[in-house]
Amino acid sequence: MNIINILKHFMFCVIYPILFCMFGFSIIAKAEDREVVDRIIAVVNDDIITLTELNQSFKPYAERIRTNGYPPDKEREMLFKVREDIINQLIDKKLSDQEIKRSEITISAKEIDNTIERIKESGFHTEEDLKEALAKEGLTMEEYREQLEEQLLRTKLVNYEIKSRIVITKEDIRSYCESHPDKYGEKKKYRLLNINMKAPLLDNEAEKLEIKNRMQTILEKLKEGYPFETILRNCSELSSSGCGGDLGLFSLDELSPQIKEALKMLKPGEFTSVLDTDQGYQIFYISEIVSTPARPLDEVSSEIEEKIFQEQVDKKFDAWLTDLRKRSHIKIIK
Repeated sequence: MNIINILKHFMFCVIYPILFCMFGFSIIAKAEDREVVDRIIAVVNDDIITLTELNQSFKPYAERIRTNGYPPDKEREMLFKVREDIINQLIDKKLSDQEIKRSEITISAKEIDNTIERIKESGFHTEEDLKEALAKEGLTMEEYREQLEEQLLRTKLVNYEIKSRIVITKEDIRSYCESHPDKYGEKKKYRLLNINMKAPLLDNEAEKLEIKNRMQTILEKLKEGYPFETILRNCSELSSSGCGGDLGLFSLDELSPQIKEALKMLKPGEFTSVLDTDQGYQIFYISEIVSTPARPLDEVSSEIEEKIFQEQVDKKFDAWLTDLRKRSHIKIIK
C-alpha cells in the first residue's frame, strides 16, 4: 500500500469518525439547550403518535377538569386517566387508518358534498349558515370537509369489516322481544293513593316517633277493614296542609326502588306497610291496575332489529379492534 492510500485509509477510518462524533455531539448539545417542542409518545406499526397530537386532543378535557375545582390528588388522578384514554383512542385511530389504507377504502368529493347537503337540510338552511356555525367552533369549511372524510372513511371500514357480516334472523327478533317484557310486553300502570305525614326536619326523635305511631294506628284501622278513601278523607280534614291524596297512574319503573319493592306484589285494594321515605311516613294504596296489551311483534320488529344490529356492531367492532391490536406492533413511550 502506497503512502497516499495509507493516508486515505487513515482519514476514512480514524479522522472522519472523530469529526462526525464531534459534529453530532454539538448538535445534541444545541438541541438540549432548546425546549423540547415535540416527541414520539407511541409507535403503531409503521406510524407514530406525537406529543403534539396528544396535546391537541387532551387540552379541552384538561381545561375542563382544571376548572371544576377538584382536590389536587383527585385532579391529578383524573388528568392521568383521561390522558391514558386519549392515547388509546389515538392508537385505535391509527390502526383504523392503517386498515382503511390497506383495504383501499376511499371517499369521493361527491360523497362529502352529499353529506354536507344532508346536514344543511337537517338544520342549517344555507352554505353561509353552515360556515357561520363552523366559524363559532373555530373550523373552516376545508377543515370540516377533512373531518367528514375521516368519519365517512371509518363508517365504510365498519361496514366492510363488521356490518356486512351481521345476520339477524326472525328468531333473534322474537327472542329479544320475549327477553325484554318491560319494553315490549304487557304494560301495567298503578293508580296510587297515599297517606303521608311529614316528619320534622330537625332531629326531634320524640316527635318523629309520635308521627310514626299515628301512622301505625292508621295502618291497624286499614287492616281491620276501614276503607282507605274514608281514612284519607278524615285525615285530610284534620290537617290544614292535607295528608295525602290521589297520586295518579304510575308504572313501577317510575317509582323509587323502595316504593317499587313495596308495591310489586300487591293487587288492587291492597296497601303497603308504613314506609319511612324522603317525603315522610307514607302508606300507599292501589286503587286500580290499568293494563296495556303487548305490542304485536310485526309492529316492533324493525325497531328490535335495529337495536340488535347496533348491539352486534358495537360488540363485534370491539372484538375486531382487540384482535387488531394483538396482531399489531404497539409501543407506548412514557
